[in-house]
Amino acid sequence: MSNPKLNLKFGVLALMILLAALSRLMPHPPNFTPVGAMALFGAAYFSRRYLAFVIPFVALWASDLFLNNVVYAKMYPEYYQGFTWFGNTWVYASFALIVVLGFLCLKKVKPLQLIGTSLLASMLFFLLTNFGVWASSLGTIYTKDFTGLMACYGAGLPFFWNTILGDVLYVGALFGSFEFLKSRYPQLAFAK
Repeated sequence: MSNPKLNLKFGVLALMILLAALSRLMPHPPNFTPVGAMALFGAAYFSRRYLAFVIPFVALWASDLFLNNVVYAKMYPEYYQGFTWFGNTWVYASFALIVVLGFLCLKKVKPLQLIGTSLLASMLFFLLTNFGVWASSLGTIYTKDFTGLMACYGAGLPFFWNTILGDVLYVGALFGSFEFLKSRYPQLAFAK
């Protein structure tokens, strides 16, 4: 027999992550997205750890599917030829590591921990995805040495500020909304 409190909490969390993922479809500055916040939110609130990976990953993948095949395919036809099933591997790897970061840092959800963890998630995303750009470039953009890697990180800095702002805003929105809902509907607070 299923626990109605558990089902309610799962449904609310999953819906909030889905809505965050759908916000990626609205016009926004580059890298100003809920990606890091979705990973941290799932890690903090899903009692079953596999759900902290599965639900945000599915939401990310579904929004990527639309963005890559409808939006970006029209904007950048030279990069998107044919149907794209899977987005950037480095983004997904950083997403998984951000979930793990959430497990480690958000055992208790407190404002200062959220801000610090959000900033760490932004740095992790920046470092890993830009490393991926450098590692996977065909040598025409960045040289395969320390200078090339630093040039790649330098080129990514303008996007880094948007990542930080997006993570902080979406972390505030997701965590704040759920804490508000828990205050209004106490059964959410006690469901595991």
